[in-house]
Amino acid sequence: MDDRSEILKDEYQARFEGNEKYRDSVWKLLCSEIFSKYIKPEHSVLDLGAGWGEFTRNIQASKKYSMDLNPDCGERVSGYSQFLHQDCSTPWPIEPDSLDVVFTSNFLEHLPDKNLIDKTLKEAYKSLKKGGLIICVGPNIQYLPGLYWDYWDHYTPITGASMAEALTLQRFSITRRTDRFLPYTMSGGANPPLVAVAAYLRMPFFWRFFGKQFFVIGQK
Repeated sequence: MDDRSEILKDEYQARFEGNEKYRDSVWKLLCSEIFSKYIKPEHSVLDLGAGWGEFTRNIQASKKYSMDLNPDCGERVSGYSQFLHQDCSTPWPIEPDSLDVVFTSNFLEHLPDKNLIDKTLKEAYKSLKKGGLIICVGPNIQYLPGLYWDYWDHYTPITGASMAEALTLQRFSITRRTDRFLPYTMSGGANPPLVAVAAYLRMPFFWRFFGKQFFVIGQK
């Protein structure tokens, strides 16, 4: 295991250990209430920066890939998807024009610079079918100017506008841009009751008050 993989393993353990069951339940709601509107059971999907695999395990799709440098990800998605243990900015072992959806959540800001993000988005574009979608969720620095940097491995500041522009520069057409979507994080603090989480997801009116993450979709 290389040094970066070991660091990622330790970071995830420190942040999320003990909260796995709740996080998985929240992702089950996110997939059923929001992301299943775009991802169908017959689709082929890649979870980019899959982490501990919560999205992978809870989304319904016929073929799933999970990409991450954290080796723990492979164990957590075993039986659910094909694990790709690699740097996302290097060529993907995916057939061109073969994916229906690339999904990424709270990941791109961890890449060290915009050049690596551009390379990653190019790989996504190449791998998607015509009409395929890239779904991007992440912390919006516009609403988190200080808190954004409380995580040691946040490198690149991104807003909803800059995420949309980055996708446009890689030839995606923007089909959705929501600057305020989810609250900031599930890695600390109180865990709201799941019934409250479900109610929040069903009432976008409240997103404008509590949302700190963008939700941007690009189409090939």
